[in-house]
Amino acid sequence: MIDFDNISETVIHNFYGGEGDTVAKMYADESNRIMKGKLAPNCSIGVHCHETSSEIIFILSGTGKAILDGEEEILTKGTCHYCKKGQIHTLINIGTDDLVFYAAVPQQ
Repeated sequence: MIDFDNISETVIHNFYGGEGDTVAKMYADESNRIMKGKLAPNCSIGVHCHETSSEIIFILSGTGKAILDGEEEILTKGTCHYCKKGQIHTLINIGTDDLVFYAAVPQQ
């Protein structure tokens, strides 16, 4: 079990060249990296490529936009963004509330 309530927050400024701060609670082992993240309105995780792994982002609350290989996806509570190994993506909070999500990156 991973208890994110008992994991310390880390603030990542301009994550991958994005805007503002990404607030993250992170867990990692030899198989996966799992993060509970939060982006304030108008903040983003910058464009980056998943050269060696995929990423799955599940939206818990808020409204966001992912851009995956140039294509936009609007993300809301309950939706899931999937970036396959080798693809390029970004995550942007386009709403007025915090964008809260889980992200999982399996080590491949």
